[in-house]
Amino acid sequence: MFNLVLVNPQIPNNTGAIGRLCVNAGASLHIIKPIAFDIDEKAVRRAGLDYWHKLDLHVWESIDDFFQNNKITDNAYFATTKTDKPYFEAAFKEGDYIFFGSETAGIPEAILDAYKEQNITIPMTKDGRSLNLAISTGIVLYDAIRQNYTAFKGLL
Repeated sequence: MFNLVLVNPQIPNNTGAIGRLCVNAGASLHIIKPIAFDIDEKAVRRAGLDYWHKLDLHVWESIDDFFQNNKITDNAYFATTKTDKPYFEAAFKEGDYIFFGSETAGIPEAILDAYKEQNITIPMTKDGRSLNLAISTGIVLYDAIRQNYTAFKGLL
């Protein structure tokens, strides 16, 4: 239904939890290398539990490889703390790509600049600087599902 894209993930437990989230939400997971861990690492499998084999997983050699093989226009959103546009103002549609950057660096600045109108953020108080990657993906993905619930019900 949706495509979650992780750009250079660094923490295997987050990636495992996001894989589990994708299976339960009917979403595909795209992982863009470099990855800071082995995708078969025990922590990924543990966090994904018995869901990992059900995951629609796509691993890309680089961000360029991903963009060369996927048509990205207005069907993508880029989660970042560097915008004021809240995710709930985005009009998600089936098949959209929702990008999340690495836990320490986020999405590369050049990509954010190229898709500035499609940058979204999760509002937070001034006391926090960011949320855990797995939590962030869940917040945004399930709002996209909420907006398209009629189509999602077909997956139940």
